[in-house]
Amino acid sequence: MDPYKILLYPLVTEKAVSLIERENKIVFIVDRKANKKEIKEAFEKLFEVKVEKVNTLITKDGRKKAFIKLKPEFKASDVAVRLGIL
Repeated sequence: MDPYKILLYPLVTEKAVSLIERENKIVFIVDRKANKKEIKEAFEKLFEVKVEKVNTLITKDGRKKAFIKLKPEFKASDVAVRLGIL
């Protein structure tokens, strides 16, 4: 599956931005059919970083939200700057 079809867009809320700074996590809205392994592979391919862990949940409005935790040697803030979040 195409990484651009899996990772739809980054979520930019106050909580999501605080997760970038505090826990080295980035929050993305992803394709509802994508599993954690596909999300991890797509994120690593697009941003050339290593992912430690992916947590997902379905929001009330039916979208799938992925919390992507990067390995300690990579900074979520660097990815956020490339995305234009920070």
